[in-house]
Amino acid sequence: MSDPDQGRDAARPIPGHYDSPWPAEDGGPRRQLVPRARGMALAPGERLEVTSRTVFMANMVVLRAPGEVFLQGSTPPGPDNTAFVERVDPTTLETLARSPDLATGGEWWPGGIVAHADGCLYVTHGRFCHKLDAGLRLLASRELPRACAYNSLLVLSDGNLVMKNIVRDGSMHSFFSVLEPETLQPVGGEVEVPEPSIARISMDAGDGGDMVYVVGERSIFRYRYAAGRLARDEAWSFDYRRFADAEQSYGWDPVIADGHAWFMDNGDGVFRQSLRDGGVASGPLHLVRVSLDDARDAELFTPFGVPRGTITNPPLVDPSRKIVVAYDSGNARLGAFRYAGPGRFAPLWEHAMGASNHFILYPDTGEIVVNDYDESAGEHVVVLDIESGRELGRTAIGSPVQSVTFQAPGFARDVYCCTFATLARVFPTLAA
Repeated sequence: MSDPDQGRDAARPIPGHYDSPWPAEDGGPRRQLVPRARGMALAPGERLEVTSRTVFMANMVVLRAPGEVFLQGSTPPGPDNTAFVERVDPTTLETLARSPDLATGGEWWPGGIVAHADGCLYVTHGRFCHKLDAGLRLLASRELPRACAYNSLLVLSDGNLVMKNIVRDGSMHSFFSVLEPETLQPVGGEVEVPEPSIARISMDAGDGGDMVYVVGERSIFRYRYAAGRLARDEAWSFDYRRFADAEQSYGWDPVIADGHAWFMDNGDGVFRQSLRDGGVASGPLHLVRVSLDDARDAELFTPFGVPRGTITNPPLVDPSRKIVVAYDSGNARLGAFRYAGPGRFAPLWEHAMGASNHFILYPDTGEIVVNDYDESAGEHVVVLDIESGRELGRTAIGSPVQSVTFQAPGFARDVYCCTFATLARVFPTLAA
């Protein structure tokens, strides 16, 4: 009998990862945005409070042992930019320890961090991968082969690390690199992707081994990983670019959930404090669904139909309720849809909200944590009921810029939100 939880990152400790509620960006390599923890369960009479501090270029938070909260970020883009990791107080956000400045090779993208099963932390930023111990001492570094930024890393089931360079200008194809975790030595040579790729990669682990999914600038592909080697599954790919280049642009990070890969397109956008009115392609954005069993079973769904839609992050999928949450950061739209097979997306609710970052889903309570940016009011963290769209809580976090980076759960009914200006902790308290 098959295991119904096999495809859920939050069902149990993830192979290769530290045993924590949130050891990696998006909660795990499938990007399902679900913590291995109970929901916030906001009750009547409670409201959201915030503690925040200024942190320029804050990117993401991961959790290790109880009470250990690690923030990864960088200095601003430029030839001398560096990355850093801080261990912060889980309540006050005070810096408790900080890594040395981490080399980037002069390349910049927000990058990523993961808490590994070996107890160490691994960071990929710019064209370097770094290994840190839990005290944030630098143990090893590896310069990556391509003279451009690598946009993050995943841990494979055997503990090896996989990463991919980001190519936004179409000048070359992207390439995978696999490193072993002890000394960061390469495992085999680079593996070429058939297209340039902008999106972060995702991985699905199952009885057949690990499958690494990559969204290229026109198509989605997957690679089987076994015995230290990535090999393309030639029978599985889907060309999601169905309109003229002026109307439709590239896709972003895929979510692996409910037997499908889900992502959104029109990823080419201009960020000026926010993505509002920043869409480059003239058409509306699309939600793309591709079956993992057969890539011919795939479709593009138009959730909002508004011109110049754009995003930079993944959708949210709740398989238990058959709900997908999509958004359009360029037009400040957020909505939920019940899916029931090809071509069947029933709208549940829609809000005019400046949503843009990596959300959080609590399946047990049906709560989702999103962001809402308004130029006059700044950035907010908002908790919604996924079925009804009802707002359960909201608080401003003191950031003058929209979050296009990551959220993470805490250990105590709390949530951390990163922006390029602020690190915030949001938590419930009794209303006055």
